[in-house]
Amino acid sequence: MTIWLTGMSGAGKTTLARALLEQLRAAGRGAVLLDGDEARRGLCADLGFSADDRRENVRRLAEVARILVDSGLVCLVAVISPFQQDRDSARARVGSERFKEVFVDAPMEVLEARDTKGLYAAARRGEIAQFTGISSPYERPLSPDLHLHTAGKSPAELLPGLLTLLDPQIPI
Repeated sequence: MTIWLTGMSGAGKTTLARALLEQLRAAGRGAVLLDGDEARRGLCADLGFSADDRRENVRRLAEVARILVDSGLVCLVAVISPFQQDRDSARARVGSERFKEVFVDAPMEVLEARDTKGLYAAARRGEIAQFTGISSPYERPLSPDLHLHTAGKSPAELLPGLLTLLDPQIPI
């Protein structure tokens, strides 16, 4: 199974994915996390932030997720993945029966309040080009398998929703 967490910077994708990863590993389930920021430092370090480069970033992560799922692991992917078409392509690449899209959502004022690196402010000043949600679009998922509103909620409060996406025949 691939659980693909999409949302804007600061929404809580990686935080939730890490909490789920910890829960899965504690239950003895084989699981791995592919984080968009980490991928940008390695696997996708040669890519920029144009629409084509974002598409390729998602394609590479989906291909790695497919390989990991084929190996029997639960793959958690936490990546902005701003375009619906690219998320749909990721679903097709992994296999729709093995792919769950989670929209990790928070209002802009919450995203900016969580932004310890000041990326949103820098983007608003024009210092960061093609920043998702400011100078580059984010297409909200049309019909995610799960929509999590993270404002004012802890990962522990949101984790049960994520667990419902997993095969109920396999205990957690």
